[in-house]
Amino acid sequence: MPSEGFHVHGVHDHAVEHAAEHAGGHGGTHGGGDSFAGRIALASAILATLGAMMTFEGGDTQAKAALYKNDAAINKTKANDQWNYYQAKGVKRNTAEVAAELVNKPDRAAFYRAEAERYKKEQEGIKAEAESFEKKMEAADRASEHEMHLHERWALGSTGMQIAIALSAIALLSRRAWLLYGVGLVAVGGAGFGIAALLGV
Repeated sequence: MPSEGFHVHGVHDHAVEHAAEHAGGHGGTHGGGDSFAGRIALASAILATLGAMMTFEGGDTQAKAALYKNDAAINKTKANDQWNYYQAKGVKRNTAEVAAELVNKPDRAAFYRAEAERYKKEQEGIKAEAESFEKKMEAADRASEHEMHLHERWALGSTGMQIAIALSAIALLSRRAWLLYGVGLVAVGGAGFGIAALLGV
Protein backbone atom coordinates (compact mmCIF):
# COMPACT_ATOMS: atom_id res chain seq x y z
CA MET A 1 0.00 0.00 0.00
CA PRO A 2 1.64 3.31 -1.00
CA SER A 3 2.40 5.68 1.83
CA GLU A 4 0.57 8.97 1.94
CA GLY A 5 2.56 12.19 2.11
CA PHE A 6 3.32 15.42 0.37
CA HIS A 7 6.18 16.90 -1.60
CA VAL A 8 7.09 20.58 -1.62
CA HIS A 9 8.24 21.70 -5.04
CA GLY A 10 11.04 24.21 -5.13
CA VAL A 11 12.00 26.63 -7.86
CA HIS A 12 14.49 24.13 -9.25
CA ASP A 13 11.82 21.40 -9.43
CA HIS A 14 9.57 23.63 -11.51
CA ALA A 15 12.44 24.62 -13.77
CA VAL A 16 13.38 21.02 -14.43
CA GLU A 17 9.77 19.92 -15.00
CA HIS A 18 9.19 22.83 -17.35
CA ALA A 19 12.37 22.01 -19.22
CA ALA A 20 11.28 18.40 -19.59
CA GLU A 21 7.91 19.51 -20.97
CA HIS A 22 9.60 21.74 -23.51
CA ALA A 23 12.08 19.05 -24.46
CA GLY A 24 9.29 16.56 -25.02
CA GLY A 25 6.89 18.95 -26.68
CA HIS A 26 9.41 20.31 -29.16
CA GLY A 27 11.18 17.05 -29.90
CA GLY A 28 9.64 16.73 -33.35
CA THR A 29 10.43 20.32 -34.26
CA HIS A 30 14.02 20.57 -33.09
CA GLY A 31 15.08 16.94 -33.29
CA GLY A 32 17.25 17.04 -30.15
CA GLY A 33 14.66 18.81 -27.99
CA ASP A 34 14.68 22.34 -26.56
CA SER A 35 18.36 23.10 -25.96
CA PHE A 36 17.57 26.40 -24.19
CA ALA A 37 15.38 24.63 -21.64
CA GLY A 38 17.91 21.83 -21.29
CA ARG A 39 20.74 24.24 -20.52
CA ILE A 40 18.67 26.02 -17.90
CA ALA A 41 17.65 22.72 -16.30
CA LEU A 42 21.31 21.67 -16.08
CA ALA A 43 22.37 25.04 -14.67
CA SER A 44 19.54 24.93 -12.13
CA ALA A 45 20.58 21.46 -11.01
CA ILE A 46 24.18 22.61 -10.51
CA LEU A 47 23.08 25.73 -8.65
CA ALA A 48 20.73 23.72 -6.45
CA THR A 49 23.55 21.31 -5.58
CA LEU A 50 25.92 24.13 -4.68
CA GLY A 51 23.19 25.85 -2.68
CA ALA A 52 22.46 22.67 -0.73
CA MET A 53 26.16 22.24 0.08
CA MET A 54 26.39 25.84 1.28
CA THR A 55 23.28 25.43 3.40
CA PHE A 56 24.80 22.35 5.04
CA GLU A 57 28.08 24.15 5.75
CA GLY A 58 26.16 27.13 7.10
CA GLY A 59 24.28 24.92 9.53
CA ASP A 60 27.52 23.24 10.58
CA THR A 61 29.28 26.53 11.33
CA GLN A 62 26.24 27.79 13.24
CA ALA A 63 26.30 24.67 15.41
CA LYS A 64 30.04 25.10 16.04
CA ALA A 65 29.48 28.74 16.99
CA ALA A 66 26.87 27.69 19.55
CA LEU A 67 29.22 25.07 21.02
CA TYR A 68 32.06 27.59 21.35
CA LYS A 69 29.70 30.09 22.95
CA ASN A 70 28.63 27.42 25.43
CA ASP A 71 32.29 26.68 26.23
CA ALA A 72 32.87 30.38 26.79
CA ALA A 73 29.95 30.55 29.23
CA ILE A 74 31.22 27.51 31.14
CA ASN A 75 34.73 28.94 31.45
CA LYS A 76 33.33 32.30 32.52
CA THR A 77 31.40 30.60 35.32
CA LYS A 78 34.51 28.70 36.41
CA ALA A 79 36.56 31.90 36.37
CA ASN A 80 33.96 33.70 38.49
CA ASP A 81 33.95 30.81 40.97
CA GLN A 82 37.74 30.98 41.25
CA TRP A 83 37.70 34.74 41.79
CA ASN A 84 35.10 34.33 44.53
CA TYR A 85 37.32 31.67 46.09
CA TYR A 86 40.26 34.06 45.76
CA GLN A 87 38.33 36.75 47.63
CA ALA A 88 37.36 34.31 50.38
CA LYS A 89 41.01 33.34 50.87
CA GLY A 90 41.86 37.04 50.96
CA VAL A 91 39.43 37.60 53.81
CA LYS A 92 40.97 34.72 55.76
CA ARG A 93 44.46 36.06 55.06
CA ASN A 94 43.54 39.53 56.32
CA THR A 95 41.95 38.02 59.42
CA ALA A 96 45.10 36.00 60.15
CA GLU A 97 47.31 39.08 59.67
CA VAL A 98 45.18 41.11 62.08
CA ALA A 99 45.18 38.27 64.60
CA ALA A 100 48.99 38.03 64.40
CA GLU A 101 49.21 41.71 65.35
CA LEU A 102 46.70 41.51 68.19
CA VAL A 103 47.69 38.37 70.09
CA ASN A 104 50.14 38.71 72.96
CA LYS A 105 51.62 35.21 72.78
CA PRO A 106 54.57 34.89 70.37
CA ASP A 107 53.73 31.31 69.44
CA ARG A 108 50.16 32.27 68.51
CA ALA A 109 51.42 35.27 66.53
CA ALA A 110 53.79 33.00 64.60
CA PHE A 111 50.91 30.60 63.92
CA TYR A 112 48.71 33.38 62.47
CA ARG A 113 51.57 34.75 60.37
CA ALA A 114 52.13 31.26 58.96
CA GLU A 115 48.42 30.98 58.22
CA ALA A 116 48.47 34.34 56.47
CA GLU A 117 51.41 33.20 54.35
CA ARG A 118 49.61 29.97 53.49
CA TYR A 119 46.51 31.84 52.39
CA LYS A 120 48.70 34.14 50.28
CA LYS A 121 50.25 31.19 48.42
CA GLU A 122 46.82 29.62 47.93
CA GLN A 123 45.57 32.89 46.49
CA GLU A 124 48.38 32.91 43.95
CA GLY A 125 47.38 29.45 42.71
CA ILE A 126 43.70 30.36 42.62
CA LYS A 127 44.47 33.59 40.71
CA ALA A 128 46.49 31.68 38.10
CA GLU A 129 43.63 29.22 37.62
CA ALA A 130 41.05 32.00 37.32
CA GLU A 131 43.14 33.77 34.70
CA SER A 132 43.52 30.48 32.81
CA PHE A 133 39.73 30.09 32.68
CA GLU A 134 39.41 33.69 31.49
CA LYS A 135 41.86 33.06 28.64
CA LYS A 136 39.90 29.96 27.62
CA MET A 137 36.69 31.99 27.72
CA GLU A 138 38.17 34.69 25.48
CA ALA A 139 39.51 32.10 23.03
CA ALA A 140 36.10 30.38 22.86
CA ASP A 141 34.37 33.73 22.29
CA ARG A 142 36.72 34.54 19.42
CA ALA A 143 36.17 31.09 17.90
CA SER A 144 32.40 31.52 18.19
CA GLU A 145 32.51 34.91 16.47
CA HIS A 146 34.66 33.47 13.68
CA GLU A 147 32.25 30.57 13.10
CA MET A 148 29.28 32.99 13.01
CA HIS A 149 31.17 35.08 10.46
CA LEU A 150 31.63 31.99 8.30
CA HIS A 151 27.96 31.09 8.83
CA GLU A 152 26.95 34.47 7.42
CA ARG A 153 29.18 33.90 4.39
CA TRP A 154 27.65 30.47 3.74
CA ALA A 155 24.14 31.89 4.20
CA LEU A 156 24.80 34.69 1.69
CA GLY A 157 26.23 32.18 -0.77
CA SER A 158 23.23 29.89 -0.41
CA THR A 159 20.84 32.83 -0.83
CA GLY A 160 22.69 33.85 -3.99
CA MET A 161 22.21 30.37 -5.43
CA GLN A 162 18.50 30.42 -4.62
CA ILE A 163 18.09 33.79 -6.33
CA ALA A 164 20.02 32.52 -9.37
CA ILE A 165 17.71 29.49 -9.57
CA ALA A 166 14.66 31.76 -9.37
CA LEU A 167 16.04 33.93 -12.17
CA SER A 168 16.72 30.86 -14.30
CA ALA A 169 13.10 29.78 -13.84
CA ILE A 170 11.94 33.24 -14.92
CA ALA A 171 14.24 33.08 -17.94
CA LEU A 172 12.82 29.68 -18.86
CA LEU A 173 9.19 30.73 -18.50
CA SER A 174 9.65 34.05 -20.30
CA ARG A 175 12.07 32.65 -22.91
CA ARG A 176 14.35 35.65 -22.30
CA ALA A 177 17.92 34.56 -22.94
CA TRP A 178 19.37 37.85 -21.66
CA LEU A 179 18.18 36.93 -18.16
CA LEU A 180 20.85 34.24 -18.12
CA TYR A 181 23.45 36.99 -17.69
CA GLY A 182 21.72 37.92 -14.46
CA VAL A 183 21.69 34.26 -13.44
CA GLY A 184 25.42 34.02 -14.03
CA LEU A 185 26.17 37.27 -12.20
CA VAL A 186 24.19 36.32 -9.10
CA ALA A 187 25.58 32.78 -9.15
CA VAL A 188 29.15 34.10 -9.31
CA GLY A 189 28.41 36.42 -6.39
CA GLY A 190 27.00 33.52 -4.36
CA ALA A 191 29.98 31.36 -5.27
CA GLY A 192 32.27 34.18 -4.16
CA PHE A 193 30.73 34.17 -0.69
CA GLY A 194 31.06 30.40 -0.59
CA ILE A 195 34.73 30.53 -1.55
CA ALA A 196 35.36 33.22 1.07
CA ALA A 197 33.76 31.00 3.72
CA LEU A 198 35.75 28.00 2.52
CA LEU A 199 38.99 30.00 2.86
CA GLY A 200 37.93 31.26 6.29
CA VAL A 201 37.87 34.90 5.16
